[in-house]
Amino acid sequence: MSTQTDTAEFLEELNGGAFASQIGHAISEVAAGVVDHGKAGKLVITLDISQIGQSHQVKIKHKLAFKVPTKYGELNENTCLETPMHVGSGGRVTLFAEKHDQLFTREEAPIKPRT
Repeated sequence: MSTQTDTAEFLEELNGGAFASQIGHAISEVAAGVVDHGKAGKLVITLDISQIGQSHQVKIKHKLAFKVPTKYGELNENTCLETPMHVGSGGRVTLFAEKHDQLFTREEAPIKPRT
């Protein structure tokens, strides 16, 4: 199992898949404006990552800003939301915590049950 974050999966998990859909919409809008008006457009994705308390979780603040050229100017739009995610082994970022195998069998447990 790779410890690297799966980029496509990561983007699909942000805001329950809505962020990836917004990126696709923005790319189409900007590209159409560029072709229709012969002017440059712009799309910026910003990810701010901060730790949640002392946990192995992070808050991903995801922002999408884009500029669509128009005949006489430009149309600007931006969105900004947050998604909590887990940080696993090697820094792999996922929506759900990694599943770990049981470390000890019942007989090997460091604390013996009372009898």
